[in-house]
This record gives sequence, structure tokens and C-alpha cells, in this order.
Amino acid sequence: MERRKVLTGISYAVAGYTAASMRWLTLPGPDHPASSGRRKVGQSDVEALRSMIGTFRDLDNRVGGGRIRQTVVQYLHSEVSPLLRGRYTEQIGRSVFAAAAELTKLAGWMAYDEEEHGLAQRYLIQALRLARTANDHALGAEVLAAMSHQATYIGRPGDAVDLARAAQIGARKAGLAALESECHIVEAHGHAARDDASSCAGSLTAAEKAFERSEATAPEWLTYFDEAYLSAKFAHCFRELSDDRRAGYYAERSLNMSDGYRRGRAFNLCLLASARAAEEPLEAVRIGDEAISIVEGLSSRRSLSYLRDLRRRLSPHNGLPEVGEFCRRVAALMV
Repeated sequence: MERRKVLTGISYAVAGYTAASMRWLTLPGPDHPASSGRRKVGQSDVEALRSMIGTFRDLDNRVGGGRIRQTVVQYLHSEVSPLLRGRYTEQIGRSVFAAAAELTKLAGWMAYDEEEHGLAQRYLIQALRLARTANDHALGAEVLAAMSHQATYIGRPGDAVDLARAAQIGARKAGLAALESECHIVEAHGHAARDDASSCAGSLTAAEKAFERSEATAPEWLTYFDEAYLSAKFAHCFRELSDDRRAGYYAERSLNMSDGYRRGRAFNLCLLASARAAEEPLEAVRIGDEAISIVEGLSSRRSLSYLRDLRRRLSPHNGLPEVGEFCRRVAALMV
């Protein structure tokens, strides 16, 4: 799943996600994951794998992707790969491939969190292939949404919009309104990054309408997508559009989040501070200091990027002692 000497420093392939999403949409049908390997694989193996995925997901949210990605990669290599090569029925095989897709997607998300974008891309493409073999339209849509998220982050908003629209097709096939809402919201973020306020507004409206239809239960990997997360994505969109008032409103709402999402809370605090930076620099510093106290315990380069962006937005107020001290604290984290 990962060979350090080969993949270290690997670059993001511009056409990689386009080709992967087209294969997802156009290939005729899923594979049939039945295998006649030596090791018998049953439901208990699937349940153990899903339990470990839950643990890894929780740790990622609490400490950042850089802290545990190598552990996840080792687990994929030593525990998951032998299951894929084992002996199982088609039903068990689909469950194993879906779990493998979920964990591979998580490894990709961790690489993205560390801004290793070429490596993240490789993992996410592999996760999409595994989801296809599992015939899991919902999980495939979730992977495509993650690809869209990354594309916006690295400055390819056009790709982000295309990936989000491909994800929406999978979400509709799966019949999950919450997932469809997520796919609309990542499309909105792509439009906002292109400074297309009209298209962004249309996607935000579609996201709200789908969210209102959200199911009472959702796959475990989608439970993070709640009202606080939706508000955070709204805030991202309005920040891209330089609408500080609405960005601040939604960033405040995003802080009503569940416990355990420490990295997400740091992001949302930075969003709120960014919205306050121009008119209320001292309040922005106070909120930013709270974010720093969280980021100090994370291994997440994306968290550092959020702080750098806040420092840049505060730069017109560098003459204020509090701003100067905040900038020194941020600089200390970059060492």
C-alpha cells in the first residue's frame, strides 16, 4: 500500500482524478469479489476491521493525520491485504472490500492533512477502486467528495466542481440525502474558489435542501457530517467570496460541534478569527490563541496553513502588540 522510497515526494497528477472519476462513472459493472485463498474470512473479521477503522478515525480527528498515518499504512499491509487475498463468499468479500476502501480513504485523508498531495491522490484513487469492487456507491461518492475537497485546497477549483458532480451521481444512487448534501457543499466550495458567487449560492441552496432530508441514521464514516460541519463549509465558501459577515456567522455556528473533533475545532476557530481580523483584530487574536492551543497538540500541516492564513489577514494590524505576539506564537509552531 505504501513504499517509502518510491512514493516519497510523489507529485499530484493533474489528470489523475479526472481519469479515476470517469472510470467510476462509465465502467459497465462492479467486479465480483469472491476469492479462493487459503485463509477463510468471515463476518467476525469484518467486524474486527470496522472496529479498528473507528479507532483510527477517532485518533485522526483528535491528534491529526501525521501522528498515526504510518500505523494505518502498516495495518493495511499486515492485516487488510491478507483478508483481501483470503477465501470468502461474495457477500463477505464486498464487506471486506468496502472496509478496505474506507481505511485506504482514511490513509489518503491523513496524507492530505500532512499536505502530501501526490500520496493522498494515490490512496484516494485506490480507495475509489476498492469501493467499486465492493459495489458501494455511497462510499465511492464519499471518496470523490474527498478528492473534490483536496482539489479546492490545492488551487484546482474547476476539478473540484467536476469531482463533486460525479460524487452527486453516486450519492443519488445510494439514496443518502446527507451524502448528497455533502457533495453539493464541496461543489459550492469549488465555485466559491473560482469567485463564482451565483453558482456557489445555487449549490449551497441544494446542500441545505438535501440536508433537511437527512436520514436519522447514516454510515459510520458519514457521522461527522452534521449541522456544525455544514456551517463550517458555508463559512469556507463565504470566506473565499470575501464576505466576512456571513463567514463569521456560519463560523460561529460551526463551533457547536461534537466532542472529539479537535482538529476540526482548530479549523473552525481559525475561520471565525479570519472573519474578525479586518474589523476586530484583538478579538481575532483571542480566538486565534485558542486555536493555537489546540494546534500545538496536533500533527497536521493543514492546521498550520490555517494559522498562516490568519496571520496574513492580521498583517495590516502588525503595529498592535497583541497581533505581534500572536504572529510570534504562530512562527514558533512553524519551526
